[in-house]
Amino acid sequence: MATKQIPYKIYLSEEEMPKAWYNVKAHMKTQHPPFVNPATQKPCTASDLSPVFCDECIEQELNEKDERIAIPQGILDFYRMFRPSPLVRAYYLEQLLDTPAEIYYKFEGNNTSGSHKLNSAAAQAYYAKKQGLRSITTETGAGQWGTALAMASSFYGLHLDVYMVKVSAEQKPYRKEVIRTYGANVIPSPSDTTEAGRKILREFPGTGGSLGCAISEAVEKAVTSDSCRYVLGSVLDHVLLHQSVIGLECRTALEKYGVVPDTIIGCVGGGSNFGGLIAPYMGDRLDGKNDIEFIGVEPASCPSLTRGKFVYDFCDSAKITPLAKMYTLGCGFMPSANHAGGLRYHGMSPIVSQLYHDGYIRAVSVEQTKVFEAAVMFAKCEGILPAPESAHAIRAAVDEALKCKAENRKKVILFGLTGTGYFDLAAYKQYNDGTMTDTVPTDADLEKGFATIPDCPVNKGLL
Repeated sequence: MATKQIPYKIYLSEEEMPKAWYNVKAHMKTQHPPFVNPATQKPCTASDLSPVFCDECIEQELNEKDERIAIPQGILDFYRMFRPSPLVRAYYLEQLLDTPAEIYYKFEGNNTSGSHKLNSAAAQAYYAKKQGLRSITTETGAGQWGTALAMASSFYGLHLDVYMVKVSAEQKPYRKEVIRTYGANVIPSPSDTTEAGRKILREFPGTGGSLGCAISEAVEKAVTSDSCRYVLGSVLDHVLLHQSVIGLECRTALEKYGVVPDTIIGCVGGGSNFGGLIAPYMGDRLDGKNDIEFIGVEPASCPSLTRGKFVYDFCDSAKITPLAKMYTLGCGFMPSANHAGGLRYHGMSPIVSQLYHDGYIRAVSVEQTKVFEAAVMFAKCEGILPAPESAHAIRAAVDEALKCKAENRKKVILFGLTGTGYFDLAAYKQYNDGTMTDTVPTDADLEKGFATIPDCPVNKGLL
């Protein structure tokens, strides 16, 4: 319970900004299985990963022991431009819902990229520059990650190629222009600039693309270019590590007022913002220090947790990345062209997948019309136009608060507002015009994706 009046916005000072990331793997009872080299069917070593990723990111990826990993001063200097970010008590949303629940949200959209993605973009660009690289490649779905990495690449003096999911590039031309303004090159994916892209276009002519497709192209570009590495905005352990600044700031801010969340909610696509939001709280939960409920919210059109399989799968569509054990719809799954661009990934973070499999996380899926209903409600009462991805968390938070009202039960709800929706106006227009529809894959649709999961030794008994 709070010990004093809680302001609408809780700000931390620059001195209170986290100086180390929080590695939840140091507390996990069951570590997720390692990446597997598809050629040898053996666990990936650092040398297996070094042609693709930056050296220090690989070291962080494989670190299961250190709870705290220091943030270099060169990254802290970048963070100070937009961190700490505000934690907000959603008083007006509470009033609108007439709920006894207390609702808080961590707002990560208070920067030009409009999202939480800058937390890891700064780190990965810094490490690439420190390693002496000249360029990096990546993929982006809705465009937040591409924008964030373009900003970071410009700051640290790196060339960047961004493979943007084609349907998102078409829906968000101005997002592309922000990326280009920061000096990056944007290629709608799948494209004819890589062998992976050409292969996908032959197999799926007219496709709007997917994150898996874009990853394939970005990885191919990196491994065939001099002084270049691939950087990823979600899924991998080191990305979730960088995003832990979100949860650490939440905990510091709420502790000032004696507040402990009962429920923490985040949208999940690849798992980075959710993993970062829950990290320090999950560490305490794993150590038996709290009983917080953690809820991951995904689109019903791409339900990797709620309807996927927990098996080894490729992280990309062209099957050139290592195999990861995760909840997946199959690397060949092609989601419908809905507006939750950043959540249209066939798989899920191995950390989030393992925690979900072990029963520490609950997952729900929601249709996009219900998501936008919550987004508009939130925009009207809280004054922020949320990104469609973020609005998945809002939808679940609203539903939880309404349950509290029905049961006349007080509860503290914390959710992540990962970004703003000002480049998503085509989606809002569709909702406002009443032309938005919901697409939910049938079991037959899912079976097509599951058929692309590799039938290999590490999946023996899992398929």
